[in-house]
Amino acid sequence: MIVNQGKKIYFLSDQHFGAPTAESSLIREKKFIVLLDQIKHDAQVIFLLGDLFDFWFEYDTVVPRGFVRVLGKLAEIRDSGIPIHFFVGNHDLWMGDYFQKELDIPVYHTTKVFEFNGKKFFLGHGDGLGPGDKGYKRMKKVFTNPFCKWLFNWLHPNIGVRLAQYLSVKNKLISGDEDVTFLGEENEWLVQYAKRKLETEHYDYFIFGHRHLPMEIKVGTNSTYFNLGDWIHYYTYGVFDGVSFKIVEAK
Repeated sequence: MIVNQGKKIYFLSDQHFGAPTAESSLIREKKFIVLLDQIKHDAQVIFLLGDLFDFWFEYDTVVPRGFVRVLGKLAEIRDSGIPIHFFVGNHDLWMGDYFQKELDIPVYHTTKVFEFNGKKFFLGHGDGLGPGDKGYKRMKKVFTNPFCKWLFNWLHPNIGVRLAQYLSVKNKLISGDEDVTFLGEENEWLVQYAKRKLETEHYDYFIFGHRHLPMEIKVGTNSTYFNLGDWIHYYTYGVFDGVSFKIVEAK
């Protein structure tokens, strides 16, 4: 795809709306809406790279209560003709077809490669990739198992959603110190993952979320890994203007 003159590609992740409380989340949601209103004027494509919600589960006829402003703004932008792509994260991995059917936003459960102006972008949320973190990888297999999802589906939403929201906040993935501490290039597992991918194919940019920490690290001669940060501590996002990629802090 060619990035049109004056247009940009936007990348956002880890808003964790709904946590730690609905009241505090609403403040961040309104700030996010302001940004969406700003970027919709020059956005050619928008990528949401996971954990938009701190918890999301789609029953056959029910979706979690709340987030009306966010969903409405995404619908408005999509209806205006701007493509939006959604990658599930570890907090909203139970995303089904609601976004696709209601908002015309495709949902991806695995990494995917896009090309803009001859630059190859390797995109994903980032959870479960790279070496280590075996405990989470086992847990993810359980959470995404069709039978486990079927069992959870039989819980009444008032019980299932409240239970999941409680556990989601308590697991400290949203606010743990380890998520906002740079571990060193040799210990950043997404950096190691990117370097391994480059052994078999070239990518110009690896763009991930999940780590909650804005990062820019060279992983090859002409390849760079970026982490988008989050909307809890940093309020950062990524922008590609057709020539270069950078991390920007929302104003």
